[in-house]
Amino acid sequence: MKLIVQIPCFNEEATLKQTIQEIPRVIKGIDSVEVLVIDDGSSDRTLEVARQAGADHIICHTRNKGLAATFTTGLMESLRLEADIIVNTDGDNQYPGNKIPELIQPIIEGSADITVGDRETRKLQHFSKTKRILQKLGSWGVRKLSGVEVADAVSGFRALSKDAAININIVSKFSYTIEMLIQAGEKKLAIQSVVTGSKKTDRSSRLFKSVPQFLFLSGVTAVRVYTMYRPLRVFSKLGLFFILVGIVPIGRFLFLYLNGDGDGHIQSIIIGSILIVIGCFVVIAGVLADLIGFNRKLLEQILILERKRSLTMDFKEKYHDKKNEENDD
Repeated sequence: MKLIVQIPCFNEEATLKQTIQEIPRVIKGIDSVEVLVIDDGSSDRTLEVARQAGADHIICHTRNKGLAATFTTGLMESLRLEADIIVNTDGDNQYPGNKIPELIQPIIEGSADITVGDRETRKLQHFSKTKRILQKLGSWGVRKLSGVEVADAVSGFRALSKDAAININIVSKFSYTIEMLIQAGEKKLAIQSVVTGSKKTDRSSRLFKSVPQFLFLSGVTAVRVYTMYRPLRVFSKLGLFFILVGIVPIGRFLFLYLNGDGDGHIQSIIIGSILIVIGCFVVIAGVLADLIGFNRKLLEQILILERKRSLTMDFKEKYHDKKNEENDD
């Protein structure tokens, strides 16, 4: 069984060496451990440090594409390298490498498809009280949207089985953490939280400039992905809201009319009718979006089958090349 630890990097020359060196190379139940560094267009010595630190594989983006794209590049390359389990960690060394064996154990045992490292942010002294509260609320919101029980929804320290990696298709540009969980919940993948803790990092996040920006981008991502997978539920509730609001002024007019005071309140009928029509159109839009969603699911199934076919072809080519080399000897 092969484990590949992928490290998305952007200007991580100061911490990458330690991150790689702390990754255990011998793990019970794993035949080989390899390190894959994905350099997302770094302008510093990240690439050189990765080579010197002993990374087994390195991929470079010609320009910075963002964390979500870099994560996806790592997944696809890890699958091409025949990984059975893929661990994602950060290049800033905030996640403890010695916890990787515990992180992947549920996948080895077959009780989970994806595991997510729980930093236990409520215990981290280097996290402000506000940040701990926001993390707790954010994880609660993601649990409600995804239907999966995960203690630390935005933790980047996570492991995936080969089948889970094949089934995940990240389309967000901001980050992969929330979208992966919503997708995994929709696709009925088994997810477990594993307590791993976290280390203090000296630099600020390069993913966002401020906490409000992070909250806004994370919220937009969560709503967009949830709507993509469950459009009928979202649009139906929104449409029903408009319809119920529209009933209020119409009801007001009818009440006044039955009591002999209907004159001069025709605007209530107009406003209520407009709101009800808007609500009906929103519901119709939800039905159409749901039909489009079925088409998207079919395309996803085709994509997954193509990935499996491609991986099978790569394996056969390598097997035949190895046989030819043995025959030549």
